[in-house]
Amino acid sequence: MTLKLIAVGASAAALLVAGCTTTDPYRSTPVRNNTGTGALVGAGVGALLGYLTNTSDSEEGRTNAMIGAGVGALAGAGIGNYMDRQQRALEQELSGTGVGVAREGDVLILRMPSDVTFGFNSDQVDARFYAVLDDVANVLNTYDQSVVDVMGHADSRGTDEYNQGLSERRAASVAGYLINRGVIRERLYVAGLGERSPIASNDTDAGRAANRRVEIVIRPFTGR
Repeated sequence: MTLKLIAVGASAAALLVAGCTTTDPYRSTPVRNNTGTGALVGAGVGALLGYLTNTSDSEEGRTNAMIGAGVGALAGAGIGNYMDRQQRALEQELSGTGVGVAREGDVLILRMPSDVTFGFNSDQVDARFYAVLDDVANVLNTYDQSVVDVMGHADSRGTDEYNQGLSERRAASVAGYLINRGVIRERLYVAGLGERSPIASNDTDAGRAANRRVEIVIRPFTGR
């Protein structure tokens, strides 16, 4: 099954990024002023799949869009140190929330169990999880020299088609919330992988629960 990629629609983009921007002297990019805005709701979130650059549906397009947005690239020995600090910040903010922070080289992976993030069979972020995503967004906004892949996953129960769609909608909901909290859309890639990338056995309840997840993969932005 090929990965479904849908370009973000102009109307959805307008909904997501509406509002003023302000300048934060400690960041390299403008910050959206989200005062008075709440969690994203509505069908517009469902359009958030693929690269969200408004320029090109490719990694090169994301790179060019980020450079155009004023995000500086990391290089050399500074990459590891930057990701170390970002990891410590995420671990501090997410301690006790049920969200795991894994490290593979210079890549950070946040694993959000669907049973924590969403209601049963729902693609809308549970309101009790807003505070956790707020903390994630705050760290991503502080450490803005990284790219962010939001990937939805499902267990093997149900049809392939249904699991694919649910994984996409859940990933889009998480991505939409992060954008609403100021994470610039040029940094994001959003996709659903259905049941194709399990991290545990689908033969047990515990394994299926582990496989139902949204992962946020954070990589250093090197400008390449």
